[in-house]
Amino acid sequence: MPSKSVIQRHNELKKLVSYHNQAYHTLDKPEIPDLEYDQLFAELLDLEQKYPDLDISDSPSQRVGGEAISQFQKVAHRKPMLSLANSYSVEDILEFDQRVKKFLRSEEPVEYFAELKLDGLSMELVYEEGQLVRALTRGDGVVGEDVTHNVRTIKTIPLKLKGKKIPSLLEVRGEVLIYKKDFLEMNQAYEELGEDTFANPRNAAAGTVRQLDPKIAASRPLKFIAYALGEYEGITFPTQKSVGETFKSFGLPVLEDDLTACSSDPQDLVHYYQDIEKKRQQLPFDIDGIVIKVNSLAQQEDLGLVARSPRWATAAKFQPEQAETVIETIQVQVGRTGALTPVAIMQPVKVGGVTITNATLHNQDEIDRKDVRIGDSVLIQRAGDVIPEVVSVILSKRPTDSEPFKIPPHCPSCNSLAAKEEGEAVLRCVNPLCKSKLKEAIKHFVSRRAMNLEKVGDKLIEAFVDKEMIRSFSGLYELQRDQLLTLERQGEKSVDNILKSIEASRKTTVARFIYALGIRFVGEQTAKLLADHFVTIEKFLAATKEELETVPEIGPKVSLSILSSLENNDFVAEVKKLTGFIEFEQAKRKTEGPLSGKSFLVTGTLPVKRDQAHELIEANGGKLLSGVSSKLSYLVVGDDPGSKVDKAQSLGVPVISWDDLLKML
Repeated sequence: MPSKSVIQRHNELKKLVSYHNQAYHTLDKPEIPDLEYDQLFAELLDLEQKYPDLDISDSPSQRVGGEAISQFQKVAHRKPMLSLANSYSVEDILEFDQRVKKFLRSEEPVEYFAELKLDGLSMELVYEEGQLVRALTRGDGVVGEDVTHNVRTIKTIPLKLKGKKIPSLLEVRGEVLIYKKDFLEMNQAYEELGEDTFANPRNAAAGTVRQLDPKIAASRPLKFIAYALGEYEGITFPTQKSVGETFKSFGLPVLEDDLTACSSDPQDLVHYYQDIEKKRQQLPFDIDGIVIKVNSLAQQEDLGLVARSPRWATAAKFQPEQAETVIETIQVQVGRTGALTPVAIMQPVKVGGVTITNATLHNQDEIDRKDVRIGDSVLIQRAGDVIPEVVSVILSKRPTDSEPFKIPPHCPSCNSLAAKEEGEAVLRCVNPLCKSKLKEAIKHFVSRRAMNLEKVGDKLIEAFVDKEMIRSFSGLYELQRDQLLTLERQGEKSVDNILKSIEASRKTTVARFIYALGIRFVGEQTAKLLADHFVTIEKFLAATKEELETVPEIGPKVSLSILSSLENNDFVAEVKKLTGFIEFEQAKRKTEGPLSGKSFLVTGTLPVKRDQAHELIEANGGKLLSGVSSKLSYLVVGDDPGSKVDKAQSLGVPVISWDDLLKML
């Protein structure tokens, strides 16, 4: 049994970690460095491992997710979770006020509380004696699904309410959501890996909460905002406004005061609606309107329900963030790997305050699925309020002479016959001399994580290739001052900056250089592994299939791609020419340490920046891989890891948290 001092320290650590969790995840105001927090968390985990009899019911250690469940249990809500009546105009707000007064049989002003209508997944948290005992989805409003195993992993939700006067029962209702920034980063990561992306943050949040395995939920950036009551005992609430204030005092995340309004004047509510609509794009999360509630809970009781909606509340929704426009043409663009991507060029239209003129159509399969054609009137939106996408075609407005669009079989840049690899939906230009491929390849070559030619931007690269000033990567190092001065808008100072940037890039590592070459399937981590194994470019150029596949995580698909480049005489000649301009620095990588002999892949959002995590692993002798395979020792999981967790588990690769990694150190 743990001693009194151990129990005391354990309680202190639970409070400290929970406090700093809230400061970081809920308030976005961290008070201590990440390392200090990690040390506290590591100490907490260590105590709980040594003393299994400690009370961990409210411990932050429970956030990492336990065992997967076989199915969701259906549980009835003590009080139905009702839906709200919707409207789309300010006139409806004034009419709502009139309806409330009419039912109350009074012309006296009624005080209202207004807040944001969050676009997430409705959730009910059940606290008994301050302890989180159950989390239910809305379901059909009467019966919900028990998703406690996933909701316990959400860091913004307290496992135990804080404060002294804790009610015996408190049902907290709110919304589970994913913030726009987190959503965008998640989809970008999935897209880079060639995996399916989520359509919007709401779908991502809903899909995550309904996972049977809580480790998946623990690894994704879910958040929760509380705003309403279910049943409660041992506490009173005079007003709707006091509900939020009390929730906040218990440590529950609520909307900031400046995002809510309280007034007896319906015109104030109209102004609030209009003000929030203007601010909508700047908010960190998606909303689709505002909710207006009678502030007095006593009056709410008097007003009661109509059908399955409360008379005392209404939702004033915003017009959907979609717009109609016409596709003027469909252009096919060429990427650095030769991928031919169709892009809809549209009549300019504003969506969410941003003027949209084009949207990717991805590939022929996507065009066929939506049946998108030149001349079509279409609905467009910004996926996750960021990326323009064609939602659907308005068939009633389709021109009579319309024809299905097919991506031409030839590259639009060099007219070479394109090819489609087995199992892929994308056509590719296979001409190594294609100008469009060259432009995109050079853009990759000069990028920050590759050769880092800071002052050589996209427009300059376009000009270099169009004017045939360069025909390959090595051409960058042969540029002369006189040539650069002939370009438009390039004076002495800007030319000096370009030349300095080129000069600075001459010192690099073998890993950065290999990554910069743009070999298909060779990302940063794979380039590092190749550099670790071959050490020099000369040895890398002489690599065989057998030797490549001895490198961690490089399987037949990646080795075939590398060999395809290494067997190309032009590619090898270009690499050899480049080495005449480049001075290779020895990569600072430690091979001895507590992680030596082990390989790691970091996925999701960690308490530290990804670069810092990589540096920590390498500084302690570990190797970094860029994909999940049987050669991987550990998958280190942060928020939102995607499908990597499933793949790791299927291969028997241990999945560990950031704190588990710190323990290994």
